[in-house]
Amino acid sequence: MSDKALEAAPERVAELAKRIDLNDPISITRFGQEAQGRATAAADAMLGAARNDAVGEAGDSLSRLLTTLRGFDVTKLDAKPGLITRLFSRAGAETAAILQRYEGVRSQVEAIGDKLDAHRTRLMEDVERLERLYDGTLAWFHALADHIAAGEAVLARTDKEAIPAAEWEAEVGRDPLAPQRLRDLRAAREELDRRVHDLRLTRQIAMQALPSIRLIQENDKALAGRIHSVLANTVPLWRTQLAQALALQRMREAGHAVRAATDLTNELLTANAEGLRRANVEVRTEIERGVVDLDAVQKANAALVATIEDSLRIAQEGRERRVAATKALGEAEAEIRRALVSARAPAPKKP
Repeated sequence: MSDKALEAAPERVAELAKRIDLNDPISITRFGQEAQGRATAAADAMLGAARNDAVGEAGDSLSRLLTTLRGFDVTKLDAKPGLITRLFSRAGAETAAILQRYEGVRSQVEAIGDKLDAHRTRLMEDVERLERLYDGTLAWFHALADHIAAGEAVLARTDKEAIPAAEWEAEVGRDPLAPQRLRDLRAAREELDRRVHDLRLTRQIAMQALPSIRLIQENDKALAGRIHSVLANTVPLWRTQLAQALALQRMREAGHAVRAATDLTNELLTANAEGLRRANVEVRTEIERGVVDLDAVQKANAALVATIEDSLRIAQEGRERRVAATKALGEAEAEIRRALVSARAPAPKKP
């Protein structure tokens, strides 16, 4: 509170002390109830801030956004040749597929980004409400302090003035009701002491609420700042990296096309040279051949020699068979002669 408010506190304490009448139990019971009633309002506000759906929804949306971005990690498009070969095996078709997938992911990112922006707005509104709640709780804390100070002042005055005077009247014995008034005064004093003690407990609750409000407020501001950072930095950086990766991929595809054309040119040159070489060998071989190949002459000569040798062998074999046949025929003829010579007519029988 301001210095002016602190200077006015003694006046408020005196004003509050006048509301306490030890002869009226109701005044003691009602003392500080209005200030304590603020505890319920503060507790409800704290509970509402703690259960604010915007915080949970913002965290969920932020997690979904980061998961979506990681699911389409553009930094891995140019990670290593093996991965590039798998991703862009069909060159232009693969690039088109990646662009199509990017459009789907971008729509998701934009939808989540709109939700995050709405959550951020709600979080900043909550920060402002919590600021007002903090100021109200601080005022509540000082009001309780004023009530406690007023109660303590009445207790001190009662202990110093009212009770000693009542005790003296009871001891003198002039008024037979003096002892009862003393007892009632002491009971009222104890009731006021308990009431002041309750106010001290309530003030402690108010004191604990202040850092709790700040903690929730700081968390809301940190989450809102994180959302702003993601929307302002992470998403644009992701898009920039994707654009760079696609540009590099198109350059790579162009390089592949140039290399393929160069390889084809080299293959054609090599194939033409090899074909020319084979044709030249075939033609020169035919040109250098004679009308009749030496191998054919040698084979024909060998066949002719073999034919002559076969004729001579067959003729020799024929002569040998004829000689053998002549000899066999002579022997057969001689045997026939011997058989004819040996054959005699049988001798006539005698009568």
